[in-house]
Amino acid sequence: MVFEIGFNGLKNIDRKDNTTMVRIVSDTSTLYSSAEALQAGFAVSPLSVTADGRTWREFDGISARDFVELVRRGHLPTSSQPAVGEVAELYSRFPGEEVLNITMADGLSGTYASAVAAAELCDGGCRVTVLNSRTLCGPHRYLVENAAAMAAAGKTLREIVEKTEELMDTAKSYLLPADFDFLRRGGRLSPLTAHIGHMAHLAPIMTQTADGRQLTAASVRRGYANAVKYVGKALRERGVGPGWRVYVTHADAEEKAEQAVRLLREVLPGAEFPVLLLSPAFITQGGPDCVAIQAIRTA
Repeated sequence: MVFEIGFNGLKNIDRKDNTTMVRIVSDTSTLYSSAEALQAGFAVSPLSVTADGRTWREFDGISARDFVELVRRGHLPTSSQPAVGEVAELYSRFPGEEVLNITMADGLSGTYASAVAAAELCDGGCRVTVLNSRTLCGPHRYLVENAAAMAAAGKTLREIVEKTEELMDTAKSYLLPADFDFLRRGGRLSPLTAHIGHMAHLAPIMTQTADGRQLTAASVRRGYANAVKYVGKALRERGVGPGWRVYVTHADAEEKAEQAVRLLREVLPGAEFPVLLLSPAFITQGGPDCVAIQAIRTA
């Protein structure tokens, strides 16, 4: 199968049967820019981030490192989901084809709602299925990559959705913020708790709720290394090891990410450990120097 990559996205130019092509789309929670996603075989709608009175589409308009630097200068960041009209325009690139939009977790962003609303705006030429991944960043990236590979191999929409849902159920995410103030501003810690935690050099550990819609406190440990060890033990108890991918993503905190990988390898032998920069939109939640540790079973 041969694909032509251009302004209008992916175009199948050499298909040997008459079955409907499944087009995979998503958003920049996958940690892909628009151009990188097209090269990888799918398309994304960028989330937007705002700081210092300016707004950018993440990855396309501003890099994660440049955005972190703005936040470190004291500019309060915010983020927003892709505009409904932009998502609808993305769907319209594939008239008469099956489009599967695998979005980041509903509840953590309005991205899923935008994807559904955009599908309702499409005319009769759009055939859109929207799937709430219930995760984000590393595991979300893997789900979309795997779905795109299945689509390229000629798998049906049902086969892709069933496999994606199977893998979704294995994902688990933890966030280790470096700044209690970001949790306080987000309403996840009281001002007093945040102050005490900062003064005592405690490391908070956040995780997603069972439905994936919110972040909640999992534990607090004294020091970053002990927090990573807590996460490693929790993942080992879930059976993480060979056949699993453990993403270590960070907000311009390479040394902390490398330390996490060293500690996790000791308790999760056989797992893969990709290290990536977090998206600007996620940095608005976790803050500079935060580290996320996320596991998902591979297909």
